[in-house]
Amino acid sequence: METEKKRVAAIDLGTNSFHMVIVEESEEKGLVEIDRVKDMICIGRGSISSKMLDEEAMETGVATLRHFLVIASQHGVDPDNVIAFATSAIREARNREVFIRKVREETGLRIKVISGKEEAQFIYYGVRKAVKFSPAADLVFDIGGGSVEFVIADDKKVHLLESRKIGVARMFERFVTTDPVSAYERTLLEQFFTAELLTSAEKAREMNVTRAIASSGTAQNVARMIRAMNGRDGEAALNNSSFTRKEFQKLYRSVLPLDAQERRRLTGLDEKRVDLIVPGLILFNVIFSVFGLKEVVISDLALREGMVYHYLRNRRTKTGEAKLQLNIRRQSVIELCYRCGWNKRHSEQIAFLCLELFDQLQPLHGLDVRERELLEYAALLHNIGTFISISGHHKHSQYIILNGELRGFTPVEISVVASVARYHRKSPPSEKHDAYASLKPRYRRVVDVLAGILRIANGLDRGHRQNVYAVEASIAGRRVVLGLRAHHNPDIEIWAAERMKGWLETVLGKTIRFEHLDQE
Repeated sequence: METEKKRVAAIDLGTNSFHMVIVEESEEKGLVEIDRVKDMICIGRGSISSKMLDEEAMETGVATLRHFLVIASQHGVDPDNVIAFATSAIREARNREVFIRKVREETGLRIKVISGKEEAQFIYYGVRKAVKFSPAADLVFDIGGGSVEFVIADDKKVHLLESRKIGVARMFERFVTTDPVSAYERTLLEQFFTAELLTSAEKAREMNVTRAIASSGTAQNVARMIRAMNGRDGEAALNNSSFTRKEFQKLYRSVLPLDAQERRRLTGLDEKRVDLIVPGLILFNVIFSVFGLKEVVISDLALREGMVYHYLRNRRTKTGEAKLQLNIRRQSVIELCYRCGWNKRHSEQIAFLCLELFDQLQPLHGLDVRERELLEYAALLHNIGTFISISGHHKHSQYIILNGELRGFTPVEISVVASVARYHRKSPPSEKHDAYASLKPRYRRVVDVLAGILRIANGLDRGHRQNVYAVEASIAGRRVVLGLRAHHNPDIEIWAAERMKGWLETVLGKTIRFEHLDQE
């Protein structure tokens, strides 16, 4: 019986741009993104000083929202499940009710204006579904056009929620009159930013914060420009990627002296942010300095995704609420499995066997719980390449994992998972393969061990019948005996595993033999 599905559209009416994300919720898959769209209409144009929304900007905003609603309808979103929140520019405008009423009359959409603190809370809800928080506290910041939100949180709870009126459109309108920006105006911006960050920075120092998680278009543009500067602009997803203070400083020193025409030619910079990137870079530089950060991690989920989670949380049972809190990494893996039409029973059996082998052989390989987790995810994902084609499906699995926008993983973790899945059959790891060769030696060894385990586990479910239900390893000298407990005679599984054991024997420097143990 098919589980009930619900589609929700969340619209974020920001100072610079309007964004909409459409997601589908089902009991099995969790939340799966269906579509997203944005229009950089600059509703806050000129309103930051006048406190009045421009008539033309309001008309453009209504037209954009009308377009968004058509898209939501085409995706099967019920009008009652379209939510829209307005932030800084609309929040502060004296004529905001005129715009809100106009939208209601012409589109039927009800807009809720949220406070800066609510905005920070929603951003936190979104970010925690994209990036794994540390046991020690992290700083989250989201650079908008009118305001910047700051959150300090660990993997258990939130310690600080703040919103400051230092968004890039506001700061550009207030301080920037020269191009390239003059040293005087840069100093004014630095001093203004530093004063506004005082309370957040004090709290961060108390909690020994050294890492930040940044969401928003400005942060993603900075990350893309750093990638281009480092010759890595061809890489896939930004989520969970990071850059250091040293990398940022190199970008900062090279971009700030440029004028608009020169900035427009930069790889990674959105053309509509050519001006706003100037106060954005200065703010980033101040944040690095004031908070004493070592690195910044990018989250591609933020306010609008947080709106969805909050909306659904307020409409679900306690059981559903528990589901919302699932490990973001596991949930993201399972979503990708379902999107690719996985063989659930076979994949879960392979994962079970992999963990049995990992645990039994731990004295030999010496890996820990972090690598164990990656092995489980690689096992669950190893066969998703059949979604493209049975032929060469191990390579297709690798491609899908690398480009599947898995949340909560660092880029190197995604590369490891993808490589392990790629080597579950056919040729073992080889430095002739670019993705494997690009890994640092320590990660290549992780791939070597995990792929070896996965290859044997894949053999032990050769008939996809989930026959082997326990593995018991005996290690003596240079020999490892893997005793198998099975529901039926496992001759076919042993035959297949014998053909796949060679790589792990090479990696561990041991010979491996299989035995059928009698059922207890």
